[in-house]
Amino acid sequence: MNFTEEQIQRYSRHILLPEIGGTGQARLLGSRALVVGAGGLGSPVILYLAAAGVGTIGIVDDDVVELSNLQRQVLHTTARLGTPKVDSAAAAVAAINPDVRVETLRTRLDKDNARALIAGYDIVADGSDNFPTRFLVNDACRLEGKPLVSAAILRFDGQLSTYKPGGPCYRCIFREAPPAGQVPTCSSAGVLGAIAGTLGALQATEVVKELLGIGESMSGRLLIVDALAVAFRTVRVKRDPGCPLCGDAPTITDLRDHGSTADACG
Repeated sequence: MNFTEEQIQRYSRHILLPEIGGTGQARLLGSRALVVGAGGLGSPVILYLAAAGVGTIGIVDDDVVELSNLQRQVLHTTARLGTPKVDSAAAAVAAINPDVRVETLRTRLDKDNARALIAGYDIVADGSDNFPTRFLVNDACRLEGKPLVSAAILRFDGQLSTYKPGGPCYRCIFREAPPAGQVPTCSSAGVLGAIAGTLGALQATEVVKELLGIGESMSGRLLIVDALAVAFRTVRVKRDPGCPLCGDAPTITDLRDHGSTADACG
């Protein structure tokens, strides 16, 4: 790729890195990443992927900007209250990097559209705020053979992992979505705004690494973050031969309804 002078200046700190260089930056500019949810986690993911020059970013969200979002959803502003989150996100990306194309997908993922939406991207970052959507995204990514970088937050805690074909999937750790009401939500238990930034920035880092094929993948590892203790712990995760999705005798071969998508944490 022939960079313009402006692009050379914009991406100079990437180009200086031997692990990225001009070739890697050109690869980023030609990449397509889908971000599920333009909320607390999706906000830093989208901002950092845009700044990094990931050429096409798809954003799936059917919500509008509300005042209670602004404590952690740094994509959005007070002036954009009531605006669809995908449009607010597109405006934020345009202000950061005109090289990036945003595909706004104002819809809610479901079993009927998830595979078709995910199929058009190289990688997926899940910043959704509920268990049914996390399971749906995991299943769709595995069935489509797409790598998934997934994170979740609640109160002062967070977790992060990458799920790739051949490695463990989300169901190897969490077999089924918990019954509605069993797990506290951000709206009932609260969440530290900055923990969304911490986990979202880590998500963006892992997306860039996966797109470039550099560093050690988080596949097979679950990162657990305790912000109050400033503690980061990594747990090794193995593929479960009995997993209904990626095990030796899978029983999930297509998407299914995972129940309510009530708020859990975005």
